[in-house]
Amino acid sequence: MAAVEVLLSVLMLVIIVVSLLSNAVVLICFLYNPQIRKQVPCVFTLNLTFCNLLLTVSNMPLTLVGLVNKGQPGSDAFCQLVGFSETFLTTNSMLSMAALSIDRWIAVVFPLRYHSRIRHRDAALVLGYTWIHSMSFSTAAACLSWVGYRPLYASCTLSDVTDNSQTPFVVFTVVFHSLTFLLSFLVLCVTYLKVLKVARFHCKRIDVITMQTLVLLVDIHPSVRERCLEEQKRRRQRATRKISTFIGTFMVCFAPYVITRIVELFPSVPIDHRWGVVSKCLAYSKAACDPFVYSLLRNQYKKTCGDIINRLLKPSSMNTAAD
Repeated sequence: MAAVEVLLSVLMLVIIVVSLLSNAVVLICFLYNPQIRKQVPCVFTLNLTFCNLLLTVSNMPLTLVGLVNKGQPGSDAFCQLVGFSETFLTTNSMLSMAALSIDRWIAVVFPLRYHSRIRHRDAALVLGYTWIHSMSFSTAAACLSWVGYRPLYASCTLSDVTDNSQTPFVVFTVVFHSLTFLLSFLVLCVTYLKVLKVARFHCKRIDVITMQTLVLLVDIHPSVRERCLEEQKRRRQRATRKISTFIGTFMVCFAPYVITRIVELFPSVPIDHRWGVVSKCLAYSKAACDPFVYSLLRNQYKKTCGDIINRLLKPSSMNTAAD
């Protein structure tokens, strides 16, 4: 293997390990903490976590095998099954992220009516749509024999294996990515930018109240005044950073792969196979990023992880004390 392929193999292995561990931790926190299970967004988070875990244990290792062996892993029927699952899981993940953004938008923009508008039943209906949407495209691709091994990505994925229906396959590919990646991206942009607008408005109101308080407290120490002003700045930056993370990770991970899939439809445009594998690795890396972006960096999950660790260490410390 060339040095580049070795590096790509190592990168793929790292993504598999990080994705498996981080998503497993999210699942453990969900099972351990009943407060997390009571929240409506947990329905989408749990669905996203399961999709990432299944993608990690089923598709990523086979892509690694295809990269190392430079060939199709398994029979044609097996590869078609793997390609079907990848199409379904990736689509379901994107739509789950869009659903989470809609939930966050309603919670921030309509906080007083959130619990009456979004309930577990409503979340289940939205989740049902994501499954129907994902199943429709993946089933259509499988029935039309548009799933198979693609050497450019070293994986079993969408591919016109027969080369006899190029125009319909081109139309299907464009429609598929438009209604999954592009639709999810637009939903993320619209909802999170509205959330950011509301967050900045509230920060501005808090800043005004803080400044009025500082003016009244003429005897306040300069260091305290400086800390208050610094906290205002951090509050504004924190809201912008969170929104940028949600949208930025989605684009960085998925956009190169989707753009490559669209460019691939033009036979006159050459694409290096190493770039194809890199774009695939970036798409897979979203499964490793999601647990941190949507769950593990939140205080509730941090506290739950701390409680779990303390509970695991407590028996050990008691046994040591007894000895």
